[in-house]
Amino acid sequence: MSAVINSERIPNNVDLASDKKLQRALEAWQPKFLDWWRETGPEGFQADDIYLRTAISVDHEGWAHFDYVKMPEYRWGIFLADRVPDRKIGFGDHLGEPAWQEVPGELRNMLRRLVVTQGDTEPASVEQQRLLGQSCPSVYDLRNLFQVNVEEGRHLWAMVYLLHSHFGRDGREEAEALLERRSGDPDKPRILGAFNEPCTNWLSFFMFTYFTDRDGKYQLLALAESGFDPLSRTTRFMLTEEAHHMFVGETGLLRVVQRTCELMKRNKNEDARAEGGVDLPTMQKYLNLWYSLSLDLFGGEISSNAASFFASSVKGRAKEESYEDHRAIDGVYPIEVPVAAAGGAVAGWRREEVPLRNAMNEVLRDEYVSDSQRGIDKMNRVIEEAGVPFRLRLPSRRFHRSSGIYAGLHFDVDGNPLSKEAWERQRDAWLPTASDEAYVKSLMEKPVFDPKQMANWIAAPAKGLKGKPVDFEYVRRSG
Repeated sequence: MSAVINSERIPNNVDLASDKKLQRALEAWQPKFLDWWRETGPEGFQADDIYLRTAISVDHEGWAHFDYVKMPEYRWGIFLADRVPDRKIGFGDHLGEPAWQEVPGELRNMLRRLVVTQGDTEPASVEQQRLLGQSCPSVYDLRNLFQVNVEEGRHLWAMVYLLHSHFGRDGREEAEALLERRSGDPDKPRILGAFNEPCTNWLSFFMFTYFTDRDGKYQLLALAESGFDPLSRTTRFMLTEEAHHMFVGETGLLRVVQRTCELMKRNKNEDARAEGGVDLPTMQKYLNLWYSLSLDLFGGEISSNAASFFASSVKGRAKEESYEDHRAIDGVYPIEVPVAAAGGAVAGWRREEVPLRNAMNEVLRDEYVSDSQRGIDKMNRVIEEAGVPFRLRLPSRRFHRSSGIYAGLHFDVDGNPLSKEAWERQRDAWLPTASDEAYVKSLMEKPVFDPKQMANWIAAPAKGLKGKPVDFEYVRRSG
């Protein structure tokens, strides 16, 4: 196992001290990162002591150290999973060749684009969530928010290390640009649409960490197969941290569902809103929104870029070893393609046998949809056990899409085509309205900073973190 050097200015297990030029470049970038963190990180909590985990090794047997730390003093660093000896490329045209330790010249632009796009999502989510602490439902949840935030910051470090160490001047410029773009900025927005969406309440946060971070999981799984070994090793370690983010989302939503059902049973009309809770129809609207935004992150259903990534052995399928044909030259993927009519309507459907390499985004999206459904099933079991006649559901993957073959067209939640006029009439039944947003925010106007209290709209977790009780002082306020 490679040793993690924590005594250096930048903790790492890549022997950074042996490359003085790279070390100086990253140490010059570090103050700019901290300036970005103080400007766009969690507002109002930078001086507080937070009970956080910090990476101290890269093995799966207890790689994290838990202790109080002020977030600007968090030990962000560079951690790659241990190298697999004599690793061979597992897919694409380079199947069976030794994994690359340096960037092949002909793949330089392609790999840089992948690294930059992944890297851009990490600071974006911190920016989206910077004000959420001021409406936290509990100190337990507040700590979880900050853990997600600092780890997204470390994931940014992971991508910046790759840019600095393998892409020369272009990489250094891209690393600077990662700190210059801002989520939702009309002039310098983040690269991907979902990362420019407002995330201004905790229901959105739980949906984001459930759906959008789950997209991150599948993108990282695909990149972990990369023939470029430093990228593979980087993303394999990132996956160990991403699991916590999805835990926050899934358990958060389960707790909201549990509390909503409790409040419904308390009310003679089973009206959760009358009891100060998040009603299930509103929860379904937020689910529809964040799920559809996250589906877009996979890219087009038919994609020459996806084919090039796979053919070039730079981005594979999640868990590539589970497939039999690792070249994917002869396979096809059937897709029903909408035929557009005048005015943005759908005139009919055309079945296409898409070459499998061109459908790699859809293959990855299939895995994501199945994984997303498992959590929804858990939530529905809670609702069913409470005797409430309502079920949450994933909308059709055609619904509310802005990329791929469904972009510019309109469908209901079942995937049935609609005219633009019909969509406009019914949109508010499927997606959060301004009044829905105002109501959800009204539930969260007052933050809960007493460790022994929990907001009315969410149930307490079953247990605390790292053996601590639920009412442990996970955040020590400075003021």
